[in-house]
Amino acid sequence: MATPIYEFAQLPQVKGPAVALARPAREPGAPPRVGVIYNPRSHRNKGADFDCGISPQIHIAQPGDRSQLPAALEEFARNGIDLLVINGGDGTVRDVLTCGAPIFGDDWPAIAVLPKGKTNALTVDLGLPADWSLQSAIDAFENGNRVLRRPLDITAIGESGDTGESSRVVGFILGAGALTTATQAGQGAHRLGAFNALAVGATTAWGVLQWLFASRNNSWRRGARMAIGLGADNVAMSHSGVGDPEWRQILLASTLETMPAGLKPFGPMRKGLKLAVTDQISRRSLLLLLAMIRGKVSAKMREKGFHRISTPQFTLAIDESFILDGEAFPGGKYRIAQGAELEFVTP
Repeated sequence: MATPIYEFAQLPQVKGPAVALARPAREPGAPPRVGVIYNPRSHRNKGADFDCGISPQIHIAQPGDRSQLPAALEEFARNGIDLLVINGGDGTVRDVLTCGAPIFGDDWPAIAVLPKGKTNALTVDLGLPADWSLQSAIDAFENGNRVLRRPLDITAIGESGDTGESSRVVGFILGAGALTTATQAGQGAHRLGAFNALAVGATTAWGVLQWLFASRNNSWRRGARMAIGLGADNVAMSHSGVGDPEWRQILLASTLETMPAGLKPFGPMRKGLKLAVTDQISRRSLLLLLAMIRGKVSAKMREKGFHRISTPQFTLAIDESFILDGEAFPGGKYRIAQGAELEFVTP
């Protein structure tokens, strides 16, 4: 739950109860039981700025770090919360979903996210207003709408080919190759005071300059050595023949349907797990790249080294670190699939 980019040495080791805790049924007419995870380190959080009266039905936890999240979420589960409110940015959402997966299993409470971080891609996708508050979320639990999303569920694959289910991380936007470099550049934009769509735009502009003038050895253009296997059969993803076939310049994966700053790297809106991948494309393909991230479709994209794919799951073997919701995780071999279906409260 720290705010600067953090390099994890391994996937989080998350363990919950022996079985997921069952939530007691809510009595008719009773107010919702609410659990709030409040991250005081999030960019827009300044003190305990809750805007509703404290009620016996509202349970608030302020974990000092990630290690304290499982205990807080397990307590929420035992209290039978109907609504889980995550007060923080994308990184806080990732940490809560990761730690909550073994506790709630496939029976999560409804979730509301308050956009309090430096980046709030999930709340952009959900269409939440910037002033979305705790009281607004509680009111919307009864009278608002619900949006279903399934996050990315990433587990490490051992030498025997088995996944370590206790070594996992859950989030919404995975990037690798030049996107790892872009995230580091985005942190620089944050330090200069640019956040959300402005930070995305500033980072994109800087990446374009690097693309135009840097050599192939520059991390923006080199990408990362990786192997991608698609579907349950782990079929090797095709390569255009442009550049080194063992390297890909960009990999982006997400289950979100609307991306920040109006970007559409996966093309027209599609549900489910989507991949946008580029081979080591040439400088001459820059305009095609810009067209791709704006959602344009071209018959020449595949032969020029651009790939858009929908798949229920894929494996990724990568030498360098990858980024999930703003923070770095180490290279290795992973299975990326869709997690439990979650119900998000919206206005």
